Amino acid sequence: MERPLLLVGCGKMGGAMLEGWLAQGTADAGVYVVEPSGSLPYGLGSKPGISVVASADALPADLHPEMIVLAVKPQVMSDVIGAYRRFAKPGTCFLSVAAGKTIAYFEQHLGDKAAIVRTIPNTPAAIGRGITGCTANANVGKAERDLADRLLRAVGEAVWVEDEALIDSITGLSGSGPAYVFHMVEAMAAAGEKVGLPADIAMQLARATVAGAGELMRQTGEDAAVLRQNVTSPNGTTYAGLQVLMDEKAGLTQLMEKTVDAATQRSRELSN
Repeated sequence: MERPLLLVGCGKMGGAMLEGWLAQGTADAGVYVVEPSGSLPYGLGSKPGISVVASADALPADLHPEMIVLAVKPQVMSDVIGAYRRFAKPGTCFLSVAAGKTIAYFEQHLGDKAAIVRTIPNTPAAIGRGITGCTANANVGKAERDLADRLLRAVGEAVWVEDEALIDSITGLSGSGPAYVFHMVEAMAAAGEKVGLPADIAMQLARATVAGAGELMRQTGEDAAVLRQNVTSPNGTTYAGLQVLMDEKAGLTQLMEKTVDAATQRSRELSN
């Protein structure tokens, strides 16, 4: 990078991203951080190349950031976004991780010439295992898209879609998805108690099973269906359980379709 980054908001997501950039050497041109508290988590404020200010007014007048990452909460975005309109000029791209804030919203506040990348990350980004859905307006060039992709991959994977409407679908699947997995652990543990296991042991077994299965899938790169088949012996215990879970009328597939659809529809309502 030839010019610095500007990070607006350094809470859990902003802090995780900043930590990832520093670890990977992405922020070699420095990072300005706007954080009202004046302090950053994990001791990041003391790292070389990091400059922390409490408001946009305290930023250098001649600052020309290569990328401005908007990581404030959606409910306060309207209170702060106007202060960054002065940066909406060629050579600077805006990247938002605020749920529900559309490209049209940012064009309204920053001008229709602004280069804008809209994203929806998920909470495992906090440990570098997230996945982020991304889309961009027509003002974002290849170099800017590549930079945005590199910044987001510091906290996990990134996928791009051309149709902004699909961001709501990504929200319904991966954005909200960690909560579905957490609830599945709760349900598995409760089911373990039903068949006689102590509550603490049932939870330990459920947590480790889900975490281990996910890591196995990640490390091997195998298709989920192949991994499922690998542990399913004909007429065995796993087969018996899957007969219930994969029931064509009331199985997990049908329930998950309803779950993701409900979250997607709610995302559309909030975006509008």
